[in-house]
Amino acid sequence: MIRNRVVVSRYAEAFMGLAKTTCGVDKALQDLAAVKNVIRENSGFGELMDNPEISHSEKCAVIDAVIRDGLSEDIRNFLKLLLEKKRFGIFLDVAEYLRAKYAHHGQLDVLIKTAFPLDLELIERIEKALRKKFQQELRFYIDLDGSLLGGVQVVIGNTIIDGSVLKRLTDLGEKLSLARME
Repeated sequence: MIRNRVVVSRYAEAFMGLAKTTCGVDKALQDLAAVKNVIRENSGFGELMDNPEISHSEKCAVIDAVIRDGLSEDIRNFLKLLLEKKRFGIFLDVAEYLRAKYAHHGQLDVLIKTAFPLDLELIERIEKALRKKFQQELRFYIDLDGSLLGGVQVVIGNTIIDGSVLKRLTDLGEKLSLARME
């Protein structure tokens, strides 16, 4: 889960803005995935970058030594910037943010779940509202799910907007349970 969305999105969009003019979106996404794998496969890497006893220049030397084969200069410079700003810990969140946003060339997949078929006018209103809210190109899919009992559930990446009857009943049940305990 992304901890600080504003900070993560600013760093992510700044990196992608630069990458678009230099190495390109596809290469930037590949590099982010490669570095993400390095960090996840080597748990000590993140700890090393967060260690206050190791100087900034030594950490930069490690980045240059480890993050090199086939990876762009942009990704190395981005990692060094995160180190300098003491924000190396957000790298995995930045990588996930950019993967979700740019994996389909800027399009996000949106799954609209509903218990019953929706009329075209309602679907268009939902699509328009979501495009306005997320301010980017969206690709819509519709799934009929009778377990929702009614209403609509929208899934966009890690975000779930749940207006289903099932969710309302579940919330009501939780409130009643809490009321009984008091």
